[in-house]
Amino acid sequence: MRILTANEMKKAEELSFKKYFSEAELMKRAGVKCAEKIIAHYGNIMKDKKVLVLCGNGKNAGDGFVIATELMHFGAKAEIVLCDKKPSVREALAYFNEAVNSGIPVTAFAGCDLECSLIVDCIFGTGFHGAPKAPFDAVFDAVNSSGAAVVSVDTPSGVNASDGSVVNAVKADLTIAVSDLKYCHVLPPANEYCGKTVTVNIGIPKDCYNGNYAHTITKAYVKGCFKKRNLNAHKGCFGRQLNICGSYEMPGAAVICAKAALKTGAGLLKCAFPKSIYSVMTAHLVQPVFVPVSENESKTFSMGALTRILEEIKGASCVAVGCGIGNNDDTQVLLNQIIKESEVPVVIDADGINSIIPNIDVLKDSKAKLILTPHPGEMARLIQEDVSYVQQNRISSAKAFSKEYGCIAVLKGANTVVTDGKDVFVNTTGNAGMAMGGAGDMLTGMMASFIAQGIRPFDAAACAVYIHGLCGDITAKEISQRGMTVEDMLDLLGALMIEFE
Repeated sequence: MRILTANEMKKAEELSFKKYFSEAELMKRAGVKCAEKIIAHYGNIMKDKKVLVLCGNGKNAGDGFVIATELMHFGAKAEIVLCDKKPSVREALAYFNEAVNSGIPVTAFAGCDLECSLIVDCIFGTGFHGAPKAPFDAVFDAVNSSGAAVVSVDTPSGVNASDGSVVNAVKADLTIAVSDLKYCHVLPPANEYCGKTVTVNIGIPKDCYNGNYAHTITKAYVKGCFKKRNLNAHKGCFGRQLNICGSYEMPGAAVICAKAALKTGAGLLKCAFPKSIYSVMTAHLVQPVFVPVSENESKTFSMGALTRILEEIKGASCVAVGCGIGNNDDTQVLLNQIIKESEVPVVIDADGINSIIPNIDVLKDSKAKLILTPHPGEMARLIQEDVSYVQQNRISSAKAFSKEYGCIAVLKGANTVVTDGKDVFVNTTGNAGMAMGGAGDMLTGMMASFIAQGIRPFDAAACAVYIHGLCGDITAKEISQRGMTVEDMLDLLGALMIEFE
C-alpha cells in the first residue's frame, strides 16, 4: 500500500480532476466511502443516537457534510458543528447546503454540547501544519475530553500529514485514510493519535500516481518472495548461515538468533561464539554446527578468532553478526575484517553496529551487500545526531544513511523502516509487547535465514520485519503484550511459516 506526503496526494488528486472526475465527484465519493466505514465500525452505537460531525471551512469539511447526510439516512441523529465559519470552498458549500436542506441541524462550536455517542472529525485535512490557533486549540481539547468515540477523516486534525509531527491534535479511535496512507499514519508521534487506521478506495486510477512512493509491507508481497520447496531438495538447497554472536555476559542473544534462523528454514546453521559459552549454547541448541573460538579477557571474541571466522565465512551463504558480542578493540577489528572480506551478504545488528561506529567508512569497503538493523539509539550514533532527531526523521535519516553507505538500513521500532536508499518500506505489523530484550536478535536470525535461502537481501529484510511483527501480534493475542516473551514468539514462529510456504 502506498504512503504519500500531502503534496504527493494533492498531485494525484489534481491529475484525477484533469483526466477523470470533477472535484465535487471525488468529494462525494470520499464522503460516502467514509460513511460506510463509520457505519461498519460504529453502526451499533449510532442508530437513533446523537452523532456530531465537526467541520472546518475547507475541503475536508465537504467530506464531513456528505458523511453527515449519509449517517442521517442510516438512522443516526447527525448534527453538523461548524468549528469556525461556513465553508468557503465551492464544492464543500454545495454539500453543506444539501445537508441543511435534508434537515440536518447546524450549530456553532461555541454553543455546542459535545455529549454524544460519536464525533466525526472533519476539521482539517492533509494540509495542516504547525500549531492550532484559536478557536481550534479549544476544539481539539474539547474533543479529546468529551468521552465520545472519535473518528478522524483522512488525518486527525492537528497532525502534520507529511512528517508526522504534532503540537496539539485530535486523538482518534479510528482514522479513515482516504485513497492512500499518509506519513502521519505510520510515523511517530502522529501514529499514536490515529488509533486504528483503515483506508477507503475512492477510485483514483493508477495512472494518476507518478512517483517513487514509500509502501507498507503486505502479506501478498511477502508470500511472493518465497518459492515452493523442491521435492528432491537437500539441506544445501536452503543455504548455509553463519552466526557470529554471543559473549559470556550475553549468551542468550546467540541462542535466540540461532533459534530464529532454524525456525524459518535455514538449511545448515553454524554458530561461532566465544568458547566460554559452549555449555550454554549446547544446552539450548542441538541442530547447529558449533564453532567455539578463542576469546579475550572480557570473554568476548578475540582477534585470535579472526582466522577461523574468515575461513568459515568462505563456506557461508549469509552471515549474521553482532548479537551479544560486546564492543571493544577486538570486536571492532573483527567487524572491520568481516565487512572487508566477506563475499556474501552480512546482517549487522546490536554490538556489531556499535563496533563499526569508530570506523564507519569501512562500510564503503564491503564486497557484498550489508544489512544494518539499528534501533533509534544506534541510528543516532551512526549519523551523529540525537535520538529525537532520528524519531522525527525516521524515513529520511534511514534513507540518507543507506544511500551514503550503499547498504540496506532497517530502522527498528514501531513501524520499522526498510530502505536501500531508493525504495522504502514501512512495516505495520508488531506491537508494544515486542519492546523487550532479544526481539532484535530474533529478527537478525530470521533476516539472515531468508537471505541464505536465496531471497534478495532487500526483500529478505522486508519479509523478516513483516513476519517478525506478525508473530508478535499473534503471540500478544494468545498471551498478552505484558506477559509475552521472545521464547513465546519463537515457539510460534515455526508454525507461522506455513502461511508463507
